[in-house]
Amino acid sequence: MTTKLEPNPQLIGGVAKPPFAVTPDPQAEFTRRADRFDWLSRTGNLGSYLQFMAGIARAQATVAGALTAPAPLPEQRIELCRASRMPPLDRDVIARSDLMAKAVSLMIAALAELDMPEAARQALEALGQAGPEDRAWLIDNVMARAIPPDSIGPHMFAAAAVQVVMALHAQTLDAARLVPVQVGICPSCGGVPASSRVTERLGAEGVRYAFCATCATEWNEVRVKCLCCGSTKGISYRSVEDENATVKAEVCTECNSWVKILYHNKNPSLDPIADDVASLGLDLLMRDTGFRHGGFDPFIQGL
Repeated sequence: MTTKLEPNPQLIGGVAKPPFAVTPDPQAEFTRRADRFDWLSRTGNLGSYLQFMAGIARAQATVAGALTAPAPLPEQRIELCRASRMPPLDRDVIARSDLMAKAVSLMIAALAELDMPEAARQALEALGQAGPEDRAWLIDNVMARAIPPDSIGPHMFAAAAVQVVMALHAQTLDAARLVPVQVGICPSCGGVPASSRVTERLGAEGVRYAFCATCATEWNEVRVKCLCCGSTKGISYRSVEDENATVKAEVCTECNSWVKILYHNKNPSLDPIADDVASLGLDLLMRDTGFRHGGFDPFIQGL
């Protein structure tokens, strides 16, 4: 007896298309990052700083759990942004919100007992003594990626609070309804990536996702494509180690910029912030090349 095989419409087209965007689970995100910083502190050359960063990430997880989740955006706002290809989160409004003000205060309290260098301690105390206007100035600079070199410390602690609040807002978004804004721009908040990573995530194996330095949203970007200008020409890769390195600089000669790319498919423990900080040697290597760093990470400013 012969059985006739009918085509299955669900299988036509092969493998399912990977999601365009992935929104964060803030507590889980910061807890994983703290664990990664802990591990890196025992294996790298920046041990004490990475341990300090583990404490900040752990404080971020604590603050994320202590804050009341923001309300989802109105449907009208979501549809307007989709139609206009704009990020739905309004950074200016969030920067001035009560949630942001509370997050900064909670972050200061959560970091009070953390072991840190004296300069960092003084920066934390300065943030604690700052009034609303000064705190707003710090937050605005972090949002604008314009951190003055003479006040990096207070900005770093403010950035830790900003990341928590923005991630909490991003968590309320339906990732399936986010749309591309433009190359290298976060579809949730309009931020730029700290780095990108080639994922090993099930259903998206080998796909490249950029990671927002502000709200922790990840979004799909074509591989071998500049995240600053969108060019697919003049792209090359540099690393401190050999060609098998899991962290490289993706360099574009069209706009003379570079952004780190992490090969998560080779090492699933890589974190887009922790391993950005831990691979500081790559930043030092690129500093002397004349290429502009197109990524942003508030925790390596001034290093």
